[in-house]
Amino acid sequence: MDKEFLNPAEIALNWVNIGKNKANLNKSKMLLMGILAGVFIGFGSHAFLVMIQTLGNFDVGLAKFMGASVFPVGLILIVVAGAELFTGNNLMTISVLAKEEKFSKVLKNWFFVYTGNIIGSVLLAYLLSKSGLYAGDAGVKALAVAESKVSLTLTEALIRGIMCNILVVLAVWMQAGTQNTVGKILILWCPIMLFVLSGFEHSIANMYFIYLGKFLGASFSWADMWIYNLIPVTIGNMIGGAVIVPFGYWYVYLKDKKDKSDFAA
Repeated sequence: MDKEFLNPAEIALNWVNIGKNKANLNKSKMLLMGILAGVFIGFGSHAFLVMIQTLGNFDVGLAKFMGASVFPVGLILIVVAGAELFTGNNLMTISVLAKEEKFSKVLKNWFFVYTGNIIGSVLLAYLLSKSGLYAGDAGVKALAVAESKVSLTLTEALIRGIMCNILVVLAVWMQAGTQNTVGKILILWCPIMLFVLSGFEHSIANMYFIYLGKFLGASFSWADMWIYNLIPVTIGNMIGGAVIVPFGYWYVYLKDKKDKSDFAA
C-alpha cells in the first residue's frame, strides 16, 4: 500500500484479499487467534464496567460515553496486535460475492473463530469473577448489565445486533484503508465508541458481560442467556456484518468488475 489512505473502491478490493487470507488460515490458528480476540474484547468490556460502575449515579448519558470511550481498546488490540473476531470476519462474504473464495471456507472460519471467541471471553469472565475486582460497585453493575441483556425481547436483541455489527464492520472496513497505526486506532475508536454509546448489542462482548454476571450469581439460567440474547444477537450481527455492509459495497464497487486481475493484492 503506497498511498497514505485507500479510497473506498480500493478498500473493497483490499477486503477481498483480506477475506481470502482469513479463509485460508489453518484451523488451529483460527481457534487460537479467536481465543485471543475473545480475551481482548473481554478486556474492553471489563474496562467499560469499571468506568461506569458509579457514574450512572450522577449522569446516565455521561456514564455511557465514558464507558464507550474505553471499550474500543478490545478491537484496537485485535487489529493492531493481531487476532480473529467473528463479528469483524463477517465481512469475509465480500470475497465470496467477488467469486474469489468459497463460502464453505468462510463458514469454517466463522465456526472456529466464534468457538475461540467464546472460549476466550468466558475464560476471562471466569478468572476476573474470582479476582476480587467485582466485590463492590463493579460487581453490582456487572450483575445489572448481564440481567438487562438477558431481559431483552428477541426483536430488541436482533435489531440491536444488526445495528451493532454495521458499525463494527465499518470500523474494520475503514482501518484496512491505511497502514498508519495511529490512523487505524482513531478509525477503530469512533464507530466502536458509537455502537456502545448507542446501546447496541455485540455477541462476543455479551459473552463476557453475561457469563460474568452468571459467575457472580445472576438468577437467569444458562439456557436463558443464549435463547434471549446470544443467539438473536449473533444472528443480528451476521445480518448487519455479513449481509448489509458487504453486499452494499460489493454492489457499488465490485459487481461490475470483469477482469480478475482487479482482485490482485
